[in-house]
Amino acid sequence: MAARSPPAPRLAFVCATTPAAREAKACLEKQYGAATTAEADIIIALGGDGLMLQALHRNMRRLKPIYGMNLGTVGFLLNTYKEAGLLQRLKKARQVTLTPLRMVATDTRSKVSEVLAINEVSLLRSSRQTARIEVAVDGKKRLPELHCDGVLVATPAGSTAYNLSAHGPILPLGAGLLALTPINAFRPRRWRGALLSRTSRVEFTILDSKKRPVAAAADSVEMPNVAHVTVTEAIDTRLTLLFDPEHDLEERILKEQFLP
Repeated sequence: MAARSPPAPRLAFVCATTPAAREAKACLEKQYGAATTAEADIIIALGGDGLMLQALHRNMRRLKPIYGMNLGTVGFLLNTYKEAGLLQRLKKARQVTLTPLRMVATDTRSKVSEVLAINEVSLLRSSRQTARIEVAVDGKKRLPELHCDGVLVATPAGSTAYNLSAHGPILPLGAGLLALTPINAFRPRRWRGALLSRTSRVEFTILDSKKRPVAAAADSVEMPNVAHVTVTEAIDTRLTLLFDPEHDLEERILKEQFLP
């Protein structure tokens, strides 16, 4: 007796709010079915990198792989959009595991909030005056007073996003590093940031927080008027992305370092 083929994976489609993404979602659901995100074996994200980050955050506890198809602008975390052959592409797809950052922020009223970030945790000044921030790594004070517009900690996956715009380094996925990058540092004037072990505990203390307020953000989730922020790797959380073999995320990150 011939062996039976395994059943096709149940797919849940999520999309951006653009007409093109909505139309693609309707076409794909008609062809491949429409499971809920709770029922699905694989989640298909249709949109840009912002939509992919949103899908990762919303389904972080489901532990289900996400396969994105680009209907946005850059699409760094997504594959090329094609309606046909999706099941075959999923079968051949490569898995990439991402580990987010955990931000624990205490505001000036002593309220503590905890948020996960896939790309970066960033601190930004909220007034016209420069922020003054003390920076400690693994309990040791490294910068007693950083005068800047802000500072961020980026994962390898996020190193090509805001971190790169702030002139931070691009990190290969397997490097085991985090990027600590200043945003328009005024003093110390020559400090350009640091490469840290992924196991590092980074602490930011806001100096003169009343006169020079600072907001903290974990990806798109912002917390105003922070007094203290701790950033560590969320080793208890693993996110799985699926990529076509020709759209290798590690290769794309490597290519970014050689762009003119």
